[in-house]
Amino acid sequence: MQEKIIILDFGSQTTQLIGRRIRELNTYCEIVPYNKFPENDLSVKGVILSGSPFSVYDANSFKTDLSGIRKKYPVLGICYGAQFLAYSSGGNIAPAGSREYGRAYLSTLDSSNPLFKDINSGTQVWMSHGDTITELPGSFLPIASTDDVKAAAFNIEGEKTWGVQFHPEVFHTEDGVKMLDNFLSICGCAKNWTPASFIESTVEDLKEMLGDDKVILALSGGVDSSVTAMLLNRAIGKNLTCIFVDHGLLRKYEFENVLKAYETLGLNVIGINAREHFYNKLAGVTDPEQKRKIIGKGFIDMFDEQAHKLENIKWLGQGTIYPDVIESMSITGTVIKSHHNVGGLPEKMNLKLVEPLRLLFKDEVRRVGYELGMPVNLITRHPFPGPGLGIRILGDITPEKVRVLQDADDIYITLLREWDLYDKVWQACTILLPIRTVGVMGDERTYENTVVLRAVTSTDAMTADWAQLPYDFLAKVSNEIINKVKGVNRVVYDISSKPPATIEWE
Repeated sequence: MQEKIIILDFGSQTTQLIGRRIRELNTYCEIVPYNKFPENDLSVKGVILSGSPFSVYDANSFKTDLSGIRKKYPVLGICYGAQFLAYSSGGNIAPAGSREYGRAYLSTLDSSNPLFKDINSGTQVWMSHGDTITELPGSFLPIASTDDVKAAAFNIEGEKTWGVQFHPEVFHTEDGVKMLDNFLSICGCAKNWTPASFIESTVEDLKEMLGDDKVILALSGGVDSSVTAMLLNRAIGKNLTCIFVDHGLLRKYEFENVLKAYETLGLNVIGINAREHFYNKLAGVTDPEQKRKIIGKGFIDMFDEQAHKLENIKWLGQGTIYPDVIESMSITGTVIKSHHNVGGLPEKMNLKLVEPLRLLFKDEVRRVGYELGMPVNLITRHPFPGPGLGIRILGDITPEKVRVLQDADDIYITLLREWDLYDKVWQACTILLPIRTVGVMGDERTYENTVVLRAVTSTDAMTADWAQLPYDFLAKVSNEIINKVKGVNRVVYDISSKPPATIEWE
């Protein structure tokens, strides 16, 4: 049985970061809504209460009954979680005299407390709250303070329950990871959750779940679907059929190159050239949402047509990952967004879903890919949207526009690799604008297309900053595109961050 830590999510922006930190300490954890604790799960070793955008005394703040959790499991409350522990036990919480935000230092610290093992007074922490605990309940013992916060941390007498009014999960809390590690030791966690152990347990689970059933999987060429294919292939071998559809909106040579890569992995892959089908359906369509719907439906039609040529398919494999699962649920557990890679297929084809990566973050998927021995170029490929170049060509889509964008993008990506910059950015792409500008080539004036270069740095794509690529590199890319791509006479670079902009333009 895989031991786990449960993180009760009260709506904090850093809840996923808490999860990442726990997993980096080789311990599996799950994030669940604040009121959805899995009471009958015997694998739970401890509980973390996240922060929240609310104040505990707000009428609409998130509250839950902790009586079945405290004393049964070790508990760590972070920021709002700590204040909720105090408030629900009769303590007082009030607005701080001034917002406590940014760096602070634990001026006093009880180093004999197991939460602070091997941590010294004076360590830097990161505060981010507008409220503070003004009075602790009688059984709550303060174990750390700062110059401005008397109860920076506490331990409940007679319980393995702690609260901290700072954020141990963020980078600026110097010993935050050590504090979390200490909490895992208090919980008695073995800390043995690794890519190798994940592969072993997942393959065994898949064998038991699927038996001799047949599975069909839509491949995209990305790391999520590729790792999913590898895990399923280890579990059921020839009973897995993968389908890779070329909708005519992939990068230059991508269809051929990805198929070759999959063949070397021993996967059973069917490649479908459906370019003309998609071009015909998209002709004259300019609205980005409409383009997405047409492309999505086209995938379903192509996939369904091919699947019906096969016999006895009972399962649909998908590369759903953990952020997709989390984002699919609101804080109250209501589905707010579907992340199915091939939306609508399970219902249409009466298939059951198998999603072996639904417990992993993107960086964990990559580590599993390395452990599986996958080619580096498949593991490190930049994220690529399902609609592909369809949302990187602003306006209507034509084969000629696709050709222009593929050529420009190929130069950009190739030079990123040659200059050893590809792996230093999270995602890079080229966008074709519906704008023509005047240029001069030789002795002639031109009136041709404008392309935008985009590159961002990120860890999970939830936020992203524009990549500060070298000027000489950008000059080289611009020169190569304008000289070699017929139909382009202007190249610009996007320096917008997310938020407020998004990574893709449509």
